[in-house]
Amino acid sequence: MFAIVKKELHHFFSNLTGYITIILFLLVNGLFLFVLKDSNLFDFGYATLDKFFELAPWILLFLIPAITMRTLSEEFKSGTFEILITRPLSKWEIVLGKYFAIIVVILFALLPTVLYVFTIKYLSATGTIDTGGIAGAYTGLIFLGAVFTAISLFCSGLTNNAVVAFLTSAFTCLVIFYGFNAVSRLPVLQGGADYYIEMLGIDFHYRSISRGVIDTRDIIYFISIIFLFLLITVKNLTKK
Repeated sequence: MFAIVKKELHHFFSNLTGYITIILFLLVNGLFLFVLKDSNLFDFGYATLDKFFELAPWILLFLIPAITMRTLSEEFKSGTFEILITRPLSKWEIVLGKYFAIIVVILFALLPTVLYVFTIKYLSATGTIDTGGIAGAYTGLIFLGAVFTAISLFCSGLTNNAVVAFLTSAFTCLVIFYGFNAVSRLPVLQGGADYYIEMLGIDFHYRSISRGVIDTRDIIYFISIIFLFLLITVKNLTKK
């Protein structure tokens, strides 16, 4: 499995595409948080990174499918998948190897954003910030990225076309992230099943963790979604 992780990381960082992807993620965040007027942290008036944790999921929603779209689809298209399965690796080891490689890339992308924490702390009037809330929000963001990765890896295994894999991944992530929230707001569901429908979506559990309270129900939800999509991916590879 670690050989797969090493191979995927080498493939991602062996050309400018990997670096450009991470730079774009940081650039878009930087523009929204420190340059553009409506979302500028300096104009917000409070030492908080709430704007970042509201924006980051939407960027990751497109960034992760872009990173993942070639992971399995390119293997099918180039015919290297047949070579890959001849190695002494189980389907789970192949899937997990590719999955953890993408997680490492996401962590690399998120790591420089820690500078935002020190920047806000330095600029705050009291020199302190809500470190507990920020730690919880980062935890939620990592789980969110892990779920998006599992979904995108599943979608990449459905086709040998990288563009189709990207579009399918982005749409599926969007539906599971915000779709249930949108449905729960329908007037016909108010005061009844709206709360339970909203609980099915990723956004509900991400916002819960982002408040700084690590609830085991949220952790179980994220782990369950990740396991479900990885399991389906393995089943799909077995059929192929």
